[in-house]
Amino acid sequence: MDQLRFIKGSLTPIILKLLEDNGRMYGYEMTKAVRQMTGDKIVITEAALYPALHRLVEEDLVETTTEQVGGRMRKYYSLTRKGKKESVIEINSMLEAMSSIQLLLTKKLSHG
Repeated sequence: MDQLRFIKGSLTPIILKLLEDNGRMYGYEMTKAVRQMTGDKIVITEAALYPALHRLVEEDLVETTTEQVGGRMRKYYSLTRKGKKESVIEINSMLEAMSSIQLLLTKKLSHG
């Protein structure tokens, strides 16, 4: 299976959870955290991450601040008040979906 297809559908709760746990992060920091946390099993590309971040900003779930770090500008992302509420919903929905998928993939249908 194309891992990227599965991850793309999971990006929103992943991003919201990262920001919920860390307060604020910049894009590369998010991709690095996901790789580290999953032992390089999940790699989120910048090409997938930034469109998702831009959508979350448009939906007022995430806000940005820009700071100069080491002579260059860095954009940080953090949850808005609305984003904090939505993150709980998104994360719980993803956990429920994953639990259901696990049931489907591990249980045999009993014909009765």
